[in-house]
Amino acid sequence: MQIIRALLADDHYIFIEGLKTVLSQSPQYDIKVQGVAHSGDELIEKLQLVKADLVITALNLSGKDGFDVIEHIRQAKIPIRVLVISAYKDPKIIKTAFKLGADGFILKDHPTTELHNAIDQIHAGNTYVGQGIYLNGAKVNGTSKTKIPTRQLNFEDRFLKKYNLTKRELEILGLISRALSNKEIAKELFISDQTVGVHRKNIMRKLGVSNTAGLIKLAYDYSLV
Repeated sequence: MQIIRALLADDHYIFIEGLKTVLSQSPQYDIKVQGVAHSGDELIEKLQLVKADLVITALNLSGKDGFDVIEHIRQAKIPIRVLVISAYKDPKIIKTAFKLGADGFILKDHPTTELHNAIDQIHAGNTYVGQGIYLNGAKVNGTSKTKIPTRQLNFEDRFLKKYNLTKRELEILGLISRALSNKEIAKELFISDQTVGVHRKNIMRKLGVSNTAGLIKLAYDYSLV
């Protein structure tokens, strides 16, 4: 039986223990859990210390969230598959995860067979979109090559006034919501990535959010992307 080395990340300890049990029952693979993390920062540390073939992660992690982790993995060119398992069903959130580089996305409220199917497909090099997920207005089940479209920015004056954002901060928020990294934003705006980092921190402070997921949710709520 083929061995798959896995890293698990979720902020719920009991869920992690249950996930370990489900993985041990895989009908096709001998899945060896190499480590667990309960925050995004901890997961990134584990990635540097542990050799693994697969990361199974939630999005709602403390510190660096799941989006940040996926972005880190892809920018660092770590050769590892990423499966997101989440309670979030919003197509915008799911599209962002795929745009950043996730290989699969499944929902937490579905049967355990879904997890085994997802692992099988992404281990084979496919993209897996879980049961009950809607993308582009249509329900998508199983293996998919769906591309994540880039949406147009639509700036709202009322958003600027409500949160006291500058036009530059609003511009950067829109680019963050398109899953661009600090370096990519810097290149597009002809500024340094350090300046982008400062803007990002200021935006998060003004909006009262602590991670990228919160920024993206607000951007979509106000039709900024």
